[in-house]
Amino acid sequence: MTDVKKWNAFVPGEKFLMEGQANGPLSGLTMTVKDLFDVAGHPTGAGNPDWLSSHGVPTQHAVLVQTLLDAGAHLVGKTITEELAYSLVGENIHYGTPVNPHNPDCIPGGSSSGAAVSAAAGLCDFSVGTDTAGSVRLPASFCGLWGFRPSHGVLSSEGVVPLAPSFDTPGWMSKNADHLLQVGSVVLPPDRKVATPDQLKLALPEDLWLRVHADFHSALKPLIDLIEPSFKGVSRTSLSQGRLLEWQDAFRFVQGHEAWASHGQWIRSHKPCLGPGIKERFEWASTIQDEDANRARASMLKNAETVHAFLEDAVICMPTVSYLAPQKRHVSSDEDRTNALSLLCISSMAGLPQVTMPLAVIEGKALGLSLLGSRHSDRQLLAVAHRMRGLMT
Repeated sequence: MTDVKKWNAFVPGEKFLMEGQANGPLSGLTMTVKDLFDVAGHPTGAGNPDWLSSHGVPTQHAVLVQTLLDAGAHLVGKTITEELAYSLVGENIHYGTPVNPHNPDCIPGGSSSGAAVSAAAGLCDFSVGTDTAGSVRLPASFCGLWGFRPSHGVLSSEGVVPLAPSFDTPGWMSKNADHLLQVGSVVLPPDRKVATPDQLKLALPEDLWLRVHADFHSALKPLIDLIEPSFKGVSRTSLSQGRLLEWQDAFRFVQGHEAWASHGQWIRSHKPCLGPGIKERFEWASTIQDEDANRARASMLKNAETVHAFLEDAVICMPTVSYLAPQKRHVSSDEDRTNALSLLCISSMAGLPQVTMPLAVIEGKALGLSLLGSRHSDRQLLAVAHRMRGLMT
C-alpha cells in the first residue's frame, strides 16, 4: 500500500471513498478533485481556512464531478490547492506543500499541487484540477505527468471556485496516457474542427523556444525528430513577432483584474490570512483600474486573434514550462517566472487546448513537452498526443 500521509496530497480529513455508477465508461478508475470543486457533503476550502469557515457545505456536486461519477469513476478524496488558485508554486502555508513524487526535494508546482501529487504518487488513476494560467500544465510537467487543459468553455465550471473566469477551466492529469484519453472521451464534446497531423505543420516558434533553458533544445530534439514525420513539414516562424513579454503582461493584468472582481469583496470583508506571494498578488490586483484592465483586454484579444490565425494550419510544439522544478524554499528567478508565464499564457488567453507529455528528464527532473492546437480541436489533440506516446515506446 502507498503511504498516503507522506505525500500530503489530500486536504486534512478529506480522504474518503465515493463510488461512481456501476458499468460506466470510467468504471474501475479512481480520481481525486482539487479543493475548488464542490462535492456534496464535503466542505470546499479553496486552500484557505478562512474561506472554509465562511462558506457552507455544498449540497450538490460540481457539474464535472457529477459527470465523472456518473461515468463510473470512484472519487477518493479532495486535494490541496494553493489559496484561491492564485499561484504556480504549489506551497500552502496552512496545509503544507504536497511532496513531488518525481523529485521530493523540489516543489510540485501549483496551484493544482495536491491533484498532481495524488496522480504522480499513484493515489488515484487520474486527478482533476483547474487551469487559469498553467495550474494543471505546470505541476503536470514538474511531477512527470500527462496533463490536459481543454478549450475554454467546453467543460462546465459550475460548482467550482473561480479565479479569473475568462481563463478558468477544469483540466486533468494522469501517469497513464490511456487514462488521459479515456477521461477526454467521456467529458469532451465533439470537436468543431478536425485536422489530421499530415494536414498540419509542426510549429516550433523561435520566439517561444528562446524563452526556455538552453539544454532543453538538445534534450527535446530527438523527440521532435520522431514526431516531425507525422506532420506536413516544420515551421519555426515567430508567433508573437518579438512581443511575447507584452502578451504575458496584458494577460497578467486581465487575470489580476478578474481575480479581484471574483474575491476582492470577500477579502475586504473577511480579512483572511493569505500566504506570502498570494497576499501581495491580491494587493496588486486591487490596484488595477478598470480603464487599464480594459486596455489590456483589448490588446490581449488582438494577440489571441494572432494565435488563432497561426493555428489555422499548424500545431505548436514547445516545452510546457521554461525551467525545471526548483528546490523547495528556493525562489525562482523573476526571469524564470516571466518566461514561464509567457509560454503558459498563450493557450489561456486564446482559450486553446494544450496537452503536456512527460517525455523528457533533465538532471533527474521531469520536463513536459506540449502540443497546442486550434480551439475546439480537443479530442484530436489528445489523440495526436496518444499516438506520440506510441512513437516513443
